[in-house]
Amino acid sequence: MQKDGSHVLSTPLRLDADPRFTGRGVTIAFLDSGFYPHVDLTTPRNRIIAYRNMVDADGDLESLFQPDVASWHGMMTSVVAAGNGSLSNGFYRGIAPEAHVVLVKLARTGRITDENIQGALGWVLANRERFDIRIVNISAGGDEEKSYLNDPLSKVVEECTAAGILVVCAVGNSGHLPNHPVVPPASAPSCIAVGGLDDKNSFNRSHRGMYRSSYGPTIDGLQKPEVIAPSIWVPAPILPNTPTAQQASLLEILDKAKDEDLHAIIRANPGIDAELDAAVDRAVHSIRQLIILKIRNENVITKHYKYVDGTSFSAPIVSSVAAQMLEANPSLTPSQIKRILIDTAERLPGYEIDRQGWGVIDPRRAVETAASY
Repeated sequence: MQKDGSHVLSTPLRLDADPRFTGRGVTIAFLDSGFYPHVDLTTPRNRIIAYRNMVDADGDLESLFQPDVASWHGMMTSVVAAGNGSLSNGFYRGIAPEAHVVLVKLARTGRITDENIQGALGWVLANRERFDIRIVNISAGGDEEKSYLNDPLSKVVEECTAAGILVVCAVGNSGHLPNHPVVPPASAPSCIAVGGLDDKNSFNRSHRGMYRSSYGPTIDGLQKPEVIAPSIWVPAPILPNTPTAQQASLLEILDKAKDEDLHAIIRANPGIDAELDAAVDRAVHSIRQLIILKIRNENVITKHYKYVDGTSFSAPIVSSVAAQMLEANPSLTPSQIKRILIDTAERLPGYEIDRQGWGVIDPRRAVETAASY
């Protein structure tokens, strides 16, 4: 497979995932603000087996194909886990590139409430057998700290686990603040709460450090997160037919263009990037510097992918590893998957246990252990 000339490592490479397992036959449900049917999920065959719009049940499929301000986040989380990298010769694929996905839209805007998540989990429970949902990924936080003993959202998480659905939750990104609470649903006892690793985009494990993810103990004294996964330098798709996509495409064209063509290309594409428009009469070397700077500042990998950060993207990486584990051993229960991920994780030296739990996931060891269970 060809690497598209970019310096950003793919997720399977950076975690040394076993390529023999692809999440085949496993369904992951994603709960998020909105979605878009990215080609990395729909070609060569459509692996989106269901879409539910909790905001407007009558506009289900139509709303999926309309990219709006809320679509990018869920599109990215689902593709980070289960995309096949079709727009990068397979390089920027997820760890479960053959998994089936169920997409559940939670809210009309970026703000997502406990009630939004609770209602979506209720739908997942009701449709678990219909779509054979084994994993649910929640890259959204609730409202405030609550005890799982009297919190309705936490109780639904526990119901999902009891029904055989593994619930994987992002812990949030407030680890750099004095108050860094883990809130429902990530604070629910049975879920796998995922924090963030910063691997510095390197294979060298000695470079590994912590991302600024939230951490416990929870209000009930539980250790959260249990594990951490890459939460920065994560390759993700750019939402098609948006100004961001236009800008990334133009930057890639300019980056590959000959010096003598730069001015003409910028003049032929007005209104896409104001800084490039303003620089059209500058010397070539000055334009080159601007292009390099903008590619870096906009986190552009290629015209189709950028790199993102946040525990929103570490959670789906763990969900994708869980899909590999279930492919290797479909009889695993949620508690067994959680135990294996914890047992095979590797702690980072020099960082508090509260911040990292049992450490960095090890997909290869987790799948090997799952297969022998």
